[in-house]
Amino acid sequence: MADTMQVDRKQVQRAFDRAATSYDQVAVLQKRVAQQLLERLDYIRHEHDAVLDLGCGTGQLSAGLHNKFPLAQISAVDISTAMLRQAQQRYRKQAPVWRRWFGRSRQPLTICAQAELLPLRSSSYDSVLSNLTLQWCPGLMQVFGELRRVLKPGGLLMFSTFGPDTLKELRNSWAGVDSNPRVNEFLDMHDVGDALLACGFENPVMDMEQVTLTYTSVMDLMRDLQGLGATNAHPQRMRGLTGKQQLAAMIDAYEAYRQPDGLPASYEVVFGHAWLPEDADQTVTVDFIK
Repeated sequence: MADTMQVDRKQVQRAFDRAATSYDQVAVLQKRVAQQLLERLDYIRHEHDAVLDLGCGTGQLSAGLHNKFPLAQISAVDISTAMLRQAQQRYRKQAPVWRRWFGRSRQPLTICAQAELLPLRSSSYDSVLSNLTLQWCPGLMQVFGELRRVLKPGGLLMFSTFGPDTLKELRNSWAGVDSNPRVNEFLDMHDVGDALLACGFENPVMDMEQVTLTYTSVMDLMRDLQGLGATNAHPQRMRGLTGKQQLAAMIDAYEAYRQPDGLPASYEVVFGHAWLPEDADQTVTVDFIK
């Protein structure tokens, strides 16, 4: 079972720090998927007194969770301090609205941490939600093991991530130029489901949606990815500047995908949820696959 990806965590953190102020302007897909996660909660009967948003970014999902569960204690975790500052600004702006709606102004608690090492008490959350974050985590088993730890027995884990067909046009276009890894790796949803089971979760439900965004030019796509912080974080990525000839060759190759409405950028959006058993033994240590 493949459960690891080649990810330079420090590069991920730097990229999201740089993108924090531009993220909301270009995060069209990310906002849409966050809304889909919130809507999926409508079909699940479960208590949400304490909820963790793992990889909160600028706080889009956390704010939606607060609107949905105003009496819950929401914790928002991210690896990027700059993203957390944007989330805090979002919460402060919405606080007057929350007071009018709910008669309270309790805001989500922001925490800077890695997904694999959460500074949180064991068995303290009813639910964990994560929107398009797991693809930035090099060890999925470690993340799921940590989420098993912080969830209460019977707790819910719901998430979205990207599958291997994501940005396939960009990956294929670069592959014809050189052998350097130019696009991040993404795990197959079946491997994600297997990792859930291996970490002691039960009844995993996985599904996938293909989404295509269109762009006028390849450079517009590249600018959006940079604005999202979704830049190449492969440890073996080329560290120097890309030459003009290489960039031009990639653009020429990408043009072969052009459709009447523009250049497509494919995203394989994977949704999943699973439960921690009611009789889960929180003293169990998960043996991580290296």
